[in-house]
Amino acid sequence: MRIAVTGASGFVGGALATALADDGHQVTGFGRRPHGWQHPRGNYVIWDLDSAAPDEAHHIDAVVHCAALADDWAPRDAAMRSNLGGTRRVLETFAGCRFVHMSTSSVYDAFRPSVMARENEPAPHRHLSSYPESKAAAERLLAGTDAVILRPHAVYGPGDTTLLPRLLQSVRHGRLVLPAGAQVRHSLTHIDNLTQAVRCALDPDGPSGVFNIADAEPVYLAEVITEFLARADLPARIIAIPFSAAWQAARFAELRAALRHTRPRLTRYAVSQLGVERTFDIAAARRQLGYRPFTTTLSGAEAW
Repeated sequence: MRIAVTGASGFVGGALATALADDGHQVTGFGRRPHGWQHPRGNYVIWDLDSAAPDEAHHIDAVVHCAALADDWAPRDAAMRSNLGGTRRVLETFAGCRFVHMSTSSVYDAFRPSVMARENEPAPHRHLSSYPESKAAAERLLAGTDAVILRPHAVYGPGDTTLLPRLLQSVRHGRLVLPAGAQVRHSLTHIDNLTQAVRCALDPDGPSGVFNIADAEPVYLAEVITEFLARADLPARIIAIPFSAAWQAARFAELRAALRHTRPRLTRYAVSQLGVERTFDIAAARRQLGYRPFTTTLSGAEAW
């Protein structure tokens, strides 16, 4: 297939573009960075989704739309322009193509735990940041189309620059302070499992709709973090603070940052993602897409 991958200069988009090119597909990766994805059998094209589509965006069979502004402190207009407007531009550019949209589990209600949440849960009335709000708006744009919408949670693996590495950066004096001590269940998503889901979703005869994507079974977040710290040879212990205390500290940090026009060191969005259960039912992906994920693993994490 001739496949376009947007956001190919990022972790998820780049990993997916590489895997699809390795599969033998003709892949064109699009990104905003001058020096983005590279593959001996692939093609990388600079494209800011605010601008007109380049010539390379034509003659495509399928698109995997990964480009997004994944910043929980982004101004609302910037997030909407990138995540809603960008999706609209990609949808118009690749009209008639198999459309796989990379959404996020963040579209679920962040004000309460997600306990084996299913895709048909009512949409929340409010969001904690512009990121989930804009991603939910992009999903509404695609409603009623033939798009396949994937909702992974906490994607990790080789090349990850966000999830686990940020936790490493938060270690201070051998201590990692986390809400509830991260003693909560989470559905993590290895990048190879997400790649398998995308392969399934690209089937032109496959179903459309919304699908949660995650590893085979939920895990306790604290156990995964502890193993990752050990593999990174970083001696540290997790210090638990009550969720309510972390929430109030984040609220204060956000208010102070807003007054000073800076970034807060802690946000309520981050607290909500770390301090309560975030598990997601993947039965629909298994049943309809033929998704067969493996369990959470940090094998090889020493080289990440």
